[in-house]
Amino acid sequence: MGAWRWIGAVAVAAVVGSMVAGTAHAQSGGREEIVGGRAAPDDAYPWTVRLSMGCAGALTAPRVVLTAAHCVKGTGYDSSITVTAGSTDLHDRDAIRVKSRYVVRASGFRDATEGDDWALVQLDEELDLPLLPLATGRTYDRGTFTAMGWGATREGATSQQRHLREVNVRFVPDRTCGRHYRDAGYGFSAKEMLCAGDTKRGGIDACQGDSGGPLVRRDDTGKWIQVGIVSWGYGCARKNYPGVYTQVSTFARTIARKTVELSEARLASVAGTPLT
Repeated sequence: MGAWRWIGAVAVAAVVGSMVAGTAHAQSGGREEIVGGRAAPDDAYPWTVRLSMGCAGALTAPRVVLTAAHCVKGTGYDSSITVTAGSTDLHDRDAIRVKSRYVVRASGFRDATEGDDWALVQLDEELDLPLLPLATGRTYDRGTFTAMGWGATREGATSQQRHLREVNVRFVPDRTCGRHYRDAGYGFSAKEMLCAGDTKRGGIDACQGDSGGPLVRRDDTGKWIQVGIVSWGYGCARKNYPGVYTQVSTFARTIARKTVELSEARLASVAGTPLT
């Protein structure tokens, strides 16, 4: 019984044709993309990007994308990823497309259901686009959030979306979320994971094609901040099984430090420093 939210590049090529890839969460009862949501307004989330292996991400620096660890192969040089940015329409001829150069994956990562599900992708060139700040404390780790992505809109579907979609999801307490997932046979780390959805009715969720994408909310000044990274879940928008997100505030200091190192291209330091 698996729980990641992404489809590999080969599978993506088979199901989306000319579309860019999409990610899938679960292997059994696999989740699809934004469910119960709507088309995102143009320019609403200019820091959201699409990764060619079938994940999403967010610009945390002009040359660095924050995504999920389960989306990448590991830490090291990697020029195989194409990042599409600057448009909600994946077919937009004016969208920006840039290759990856280097990847840093959390050293503690083993499986999305065990935590440490974050990674950074260094781009081959800087992007002149807005950046998404990280939540550095737990103040904003509750309330109503917004998730977004380009994947399918119902469980079991294989097609991905051309246009970015969004959905509002509410915080689900750790005790409630952890109980449901442990009863289903999964582990749950309250310190590293954040849950959001509707446990009573279901019907709203992020799923396949959303892995690595940002979970956001506004801070007290009205600015968007990233509180989570789409990570895993069971089924798609099922009641009792909300989406599980990497809790950004837990890893914010390490992510920020590694982002600076990648931005300054100190790759020797990046490669030689354990991610803790």
